[in-house]
Amino acid sequence: MHWIDPSHLPETRGIVTRFLMNPHGELDGLLLDDALQVHFPPHLSERVARHIGIGDRIGVRGVRPRGIDLIAAVALIPTRDEAIVDDGPPRSEPATRRAGKPMDVQGAVVRQLYGPRGDVRGALLEDGTSLRMAPHAALALHDYLAPGAHVQAWGQGTTSPFGTVVDVEHIAHLVDAV
Repeated sequence: MHWIDPSHLPETRGIVTRFLMNPHGELDGLLLDDALQVHFPPHLSERVARHIGIGDRIGVRGVRPRGIDLIAAVALIPTRDEAIVDDGPPRSEPATRRAGKPMDVQGAVVRQLYGPRGDVRGALLEDGTSLRMAPHAALALHDYLAPGAHVQAWGQGTTSPFGTVVDVEHIAHLVDAV
């Protein structure tokens, strides 16, 4: 979103409660204490990890899709550092992507996770594991990603100090878990 001037966007403030990762293990979002999801592009992952931590109060300038508790961030403003502004992806070499390993996870869905335009891209489980998938798959699996659903998911996953993410290949309802 390098073409948008963040100084002309409203600022939302909150405390960081959780980081979110994409299936490659890169940070691409966070949750604030008011349950607002903040999405940012993964090319900001390293800068965000260096300058923002869980429990930090931050400001966010960005755009909000209609009807979704989400801000697609153009700038993240830590209280003790300069703003992290999305000036577009670097023109240099592409980022090194982590290879996942086979994972099998299960739990109750606590919230849906969204892409920058408000499309459902997965869900967050009660233990903090993120389930991620393409928007068309998430649309077809809407009932599996609804808060309160108990699911088991299989796919390629990554674990880091920021959490666990699974790129879902298969998912099932856990009927006996209810």
